[in-house]
Amino acid sequence: MERIRILLVDDDRQNSEFLRKFLEVEGYEVSYAENGHKGWEAFTTTKPDLVLLDVNMPVMNGFELARLIREQDRDVLIFFLTDRTEKADRLKGFSLQGNDYIPKPFYPEELIAKIKERFDHRQSTSSTRMTIGQTFFDRNLSTIEIDGVVQHLSVRQSEILTILAQNIGQTIERDTILQSVWGNDSYANSLALNVQITYLRKILEADTSISIVSLKKRGYILEVNNG
Repeated sequence: MERIRILLVDDDRQNSEFLRKFLEVEGYEVSYAENGHKGWEAFTTTKPDLVLLDVNMPVMNGFELARLIREQDRDVLIFFLTDRTEKADRLKGFSLQGNDYIPKPFYPEELIAKIKERFDHRQSTSSTRMTIGQTFFDRNLSTIEIDGVVQHLSVRQSEILTILAQNIGQTIERDTILQSVWGNDSYANSLALNVQITYLRKILEADTSISIVSLKKRGYILEVNNG
């Protein structure tokens, strides 16, 4: 299995070196940067899986760096490690889509446990996240994300979209969807399918690269135009 890459950005060299060695003993590949500006340079070259980020740093602080990172990468994990524990600071960290906010001082074992929990969870759910055109679809959470805006789907909408997304460009018979989602192809369920397709089209309309095409009395095709 490929080693998890961690970028540690903190101006406290002594404690950072201790933490770095601790992480490396646990099997992680660790890069270090002493301020936000160098952290940004390191991020663009190392492409880490996780960024451990202090807040109070010279040149560029941790919040500024987190904002830059999120503009480029919405999936990398960001843990803030900081002695700034006021409610406003924590809320700011999470508003920047930080995945955790760990007050200093902390036990290294506590950090390791949080890292393992995050990556174990990510591995167990990664197969439920799909990219359709410019849309991110999470079957497990029944959510879609378009241009940073997250919307929730009903269970049936999620099931229908899963079937279509797993067969992009292919005709999916109405009966196939009805049997998979409702368990039978009754007239009432057929009408319900029409309604759910209408809702899905409305939800997905912000992504002009995808469309759900109807084939009269036959089925549907999910088309994606990445050009």
